[in-house]
Amino acid sequence: MSDYLPSDEIEAKDYQPRYRLVYSLIALTVAIFALRLWYLQIVNGSELRQFSEQNSIRETKIPAPRGIVYDRNGEVLVENLPGFEVTLSPQFVTNFEETAEALGLALNIPTSVVMQTVQKSRRLNGAFRPVRIKENLTRDDIFNIEVLKQDYTGVDIKETVLRSYPLKENGAQFFGYVGEVSKRQLPKLNEKFAARGLRFAQGDLIGTSGLEEIYDLDLRGRDGISVAQLDAHGREAFGDPMGLLGSMGGVTPATPGNNVILTIDKDVQEAAWRSFVEGNRIGGAIAMKSNGEILAWVSAPSFNPNEFSTGIAPETWRRLVNDPDKPLRNKPIQDHNSPGSTFKPLIAITALAENVITPNTIVACPGQIKFAGRPYHDTLRGGHGNLNVAQAIERSANVFFYKMGIALGIDKMYRFCDAFGIGRRTGVELAGERSGLMPSSDWKKNTIGEEWQPGENLSVAIGQGFVLSNPLQMTVAYNAIGTEGKVVKPFVVKRILTPDNKLIEEFGPTQLRDLGDMNGEFHVKKEVFKAVKEGLRLVVNGDRGTARASKLNYIEIAGKTGTSQVMNFSADQIYSSCEARPKYQRHHGWFIGYAPADNPEIAVGVLAEHSCHGSSGAAPVAKAMIAAYVAKYHPEWLERDLRKKKEITPVAPQAPVPVGPIEGE
Repeated sequence: MSDYLPSDEIEAKDYQPRYRLVYSLIALTVAIFALRLWYLQIVNGSELRQFSEQNSIRETKIPAPRGIVYDRNGEVLVENLPGFEVTLSPQFVTNFEETAEALGLALNIPTSVVMQTVQKSRRLNGAFRPVRIKENLTRDDIFNIEVLKQDYTGVDIKETVLRSYPLKENGAQFFGYVGEVSKRQLPKLNEKFAARGLRFAQGDLIGTSGLEEIYDLDLRGRDGISVAQLDAHGREAFGDPMGLLGSMGGVTPATPGNNVILTIDKDVQEAAWRSFVEGNRIGGAIAMKSNGEILAWVSAPSFNPNEFSTGIAPETWRRLVNDPDKPLRNKPIQDHNSPGSTFKPLIAITALAENVITPNTIVACPGQIKFAGRPYHDTLRGGHGNLNVAQAIERSANVFFYKMGIALGIDKMYRFCDAFGIGRRTGVELAGERSGLMPSSDWKKNTIGEEWQPGENLSVAIGQGFVLSNPLQMTVAYNAIGTEGKVVKPFVVKRILTPDNKLIEEFGPTQLRDLGDMNGEFHVKKEVFKAVKEGLRLVVNGDRGTARASKLNYIEIAGKTGTSQVMNFSADQIYSSCEARPKYQRHHGWFIGYAPADNPEIAVGVLAEHSCHGSSGAAPVAKAMIAAYVAKYHPEWLERDLRKKKEITPVAPQAPVPVGPIEGE
């Protein structure tokens, strides 16, 4: 062997340090893995085992049925119906696009909609929350999904509780609707109700408008929980094959919400809605017992709250939001308009109480008067002649009330009208009520920065100018006239009951003021009320009454028609045909009243937008509500009227007596 070539032994010695380094690295790696396994298995073994088991266990919330809403006689107004929904759990899906396409075919919805729904949920709620694909499944939907589940993971069908509104569009703004809690609402709700021990989560339903919103805490129940074990594909396994559930297994049932008994009468409610629909009317209507109990509440046009319960379609929402007639607004308390001639009885009471006139004072009422060089026109081109206060109310003579406005001034009118509730919130237990406006000289100075002008007294005296009110406010005011001074707070809930109908809380009438109280601030005398009440009786029952077409033989209705101008017209257009104008240039029609005329039990208020006249647009709705009330609660009045008709001896027909046109409103 050459001296210059190393031997095998020498060469091995040269590589020996390198072998040691390799062996050391291998030993260190093995030691690290061993230590890690020891840490995971020994130190954190029990905790990680629990996590593993929990990944195989699913807690499913069982939504609590909301409480049932009944009318005053036990008729169901809002209820719950069983339903089914299909969900998709993204973490268990192996091929998202393929699964989305299969779901779309099974449910007859576009694949793109399924994908967008899942992607939106991932952004808002994270990747691990089940995504609701479709609610309110049909039998065919359920069958298709059950077949599809055999081949696609992450798809599931869940039983749900659907909020149902049997009256549909009728009273939708009053009853409201439910909606899912948004991510933005969650922290606010949880902070607000933390003291009550309530905790909201995404997917929870809450009342978002109307009674559903105001009484949400009473109507909502307590959710239950179902605990089940999942297989590797995210499907529920039968029984407890791995023995993981233990005491967690089973179902904690949901507790239903409390039931609510309303003051609403379903028959009166349906009569009001039917009249609105048949007449293609827009506006609002209220029927109220003399103690403040609301019997009917209508706002039109309307919407179907059942569409909100199952997730309203974007195109439907856009249609509702963009509708110029505002179907989402609760018109009896949210939309304010000039009350027009329905305001005149309040001015009559003020003039009588302030001794500007007596019930027998005769006032000349020509076709117009001039004040500060400006003409103020009457409703009748040629005027009404000489009238007392009852006749002026019956015929709705503008000139009579112009003169009352001049004599009284704004602050006296404000004092009395404010006491009747004009420009005040009534306090009814519904969200969104607006106060309207009863102006005063101080109000104008403080709000607009201008002095009150004498000519403005004339506009206010006939319910125009700055005066703004709504059907509920005017109904409360007229009820006070009918009851001779008693201003009541309207209310809509009589009782709240447990799910098994045990009484929790009961509500009764509240009298806010008595303007006829001899020891009170106002003390409006009985003869003042009687004079005005006679005028209101004549409006419906008199030969010259503006609402005589709505007379009922078996009960005397008292009330007043009114016209609310939506825009000003020049002198040559004042008496032109309202019906010939474009829809949104037509006046609104009012009717406010009560019955029976001598001893009221029910008060009504109707605003029919763009109907031109209160006599034809609003009064028929009031008549329908009163007729429904009498038919239900006083059938003996109908029978008495029928007997009278049978007792009348037939006479030979005579030539009809011509009746003049209905003047004013």
